[in-house]
Amino acid sequence: MHRPDHRRDPHRDPRPGTAQQDRFPAADRFADGAQYIAGRLACGTSGRTHTVVDPATGAGVLTYELAGTDDVDAAVAAARAAFPGWAGATPGERSDALHRFAAVLGAQAEDLARAESLQCGKPLKLTREFDVPGTVDNTAFFAGAARHLQGQSAGEYSGDHTSYVRREPIGVVGSIAPWNYPLQMAAWKILPAIAAGNTIVLKPAELTPLTSLMFARAATEAGLPDGVVNIVTGAGREAGEHLVGHPDVAMTSFTGSTAVGRRVAGIATATVKRLHLELGGKAPFVVFDDADLEAAAHGAVAGALINTGQDCTAATRAYVQRPLYEAFVERTAALMETVRLGDPFAPGTDLGPLVSHAQRDRVAGFVDRARGYARVVTGGEAPGGDLKDGAYYRPTLITGAAQDSEAVQSEIFGPVLVVLPFDTDDEGIRLANDTPYGLAASAWSRDVYRAHRATREIRAGCVWVNDHIPIISEMPHGGYRASGFGKDMSMYSFEEYTQLKHVMFDNTAVAAKDWHRTVFGDR
Repeated sequence: MHRPDHRRDPHRDPRPGTAQQDRFPAADRFADGAQYIAGRLACGTSGRTHTVVDPATGAGVLTYELAGTDDVDAAVAAARAAFPGWAGATPGERSDALHRFAAVLGAQAEDLARAESLQCGKPLKLTREFDVPGTVDNTAFFAGAARHLQGQSAGEYSGDHTSYVRREPIGVVGSIAPWNYPLQMAAWKILPAIAAGNTIVLKPAELTPLTSLMFARAATEAGLPDGVVNIVTGAGREAGEHLVGHPDVAMTSFTGSTAVGRRVAGIATATVKRLHLELGGKAPFVVFDDADLEAAAHGAVAGALINTGQDCTAATRAYVQRPLYEAFVERTAALMETVRLGDPFAPGTDLGPLVSHAQRDRVAGFVDRARGYARVVTGGEAPGGDLKDGAYYRPTLITGAAQDSEAVQSEIFGPVLVVLPFDTDDEGIRLANDTPYGLAASAWSRDVYRAHRATREIRAGCVWVNDHIPIISEMPHGGYRASGFGKDMSMYSFEEYTQLKHVMFDNTAVAAKDWHRTVFGDR
């Protein structure tokens, strides 16, 4: 007779609680260190340590030795040694390895979700349903894409020669990823690079290294050769800048703030590297007067609060045409007030803490300064009670700010939405374009011509219509202007991680060619 097993299944929704064993055993998993070089974990050699903190509780979960320049050198050497073999593998062999990689990640999905929630404060429902499945899907996509590194077909373009184009790997890639989506950003950096035949050294943010290390370890478990994927976890000024400037690194890919991106660009261009930058954003959310108000309000709350607003594509500036403005503010504020803050590991939690207390205080500073020139409709404070020790901040809606104010122009990177009115369509689009950034935007309208105009005229790398945030592996992600250049995901990312070679064959077998007379001799 079958009896139900009442023992706790770690793959089912956990019981609410804050005990360490209910979260993720980071100290046990990374007892050997937080560097991953040539297929194994190792300790850093900088002589300094860093503690990963659970932002929901303020408790330390892992103290590790930071990488120094010697660790970067070792990781680059491992990647350089692995490059000839990996670059020489057939597209089918790399594809098979990446398919195995996707399977390993899928089998480890629950551990990855819990580790990401622990270090970032993301609710488990977000990591289980967005971060981890998106990463597994991205891996599967690049497994298929690895077989399609195609150049231009052969042809006789000069008449006397046959030309074709080869698409070849660049070499060792040195990438730097941010703390807001550690797992997905590791995937976005690593997957197109290795699918194209490169090897890589990734530096994750010191705050959130856990899932980047797990991702690299999964690559080894899937059978990728040692040295193809390496992780160095160190400070930006030491490990990061040494990686970007390393003479054996052929390309740098960086995701982070525009200010740091300028610094990275300066170091990379000094050594004539290929450069890919995905930088800050201040995404406009443009609501025309024929929009579905309920859809727009729901979209604004979801788009502004995803990942506690720590998303460079998050909806941050809502421009609402005057006839809908008051109703939009009222409805959006009401929906924000229903959002449940809580322990990321508790099933009922909608919104977790920010990544750190320093980030929470930075967001609070923006809102406190805005009180001097605008109105805080809802939120604008850190909660007390059971959440007082965490880096929590309530969903916040601001109105009455001027277009040139700090709250409208600067990237707050928290659960804060600023709403401004506009009158004409021309004005709405002009205001949407009136920041230095151009990463993402959305337009809300039932009128197809109005929506198409917005997608043409809003200067951003992605424009959603009647939605905001969804991404898919098959489509590119990247910005305009101060939001950087280059693309993540999609087949377009291969343009970042490959170099083109023109091969030209003479077809005449003539020794003294007619064009030679332009250099010497007569016809």
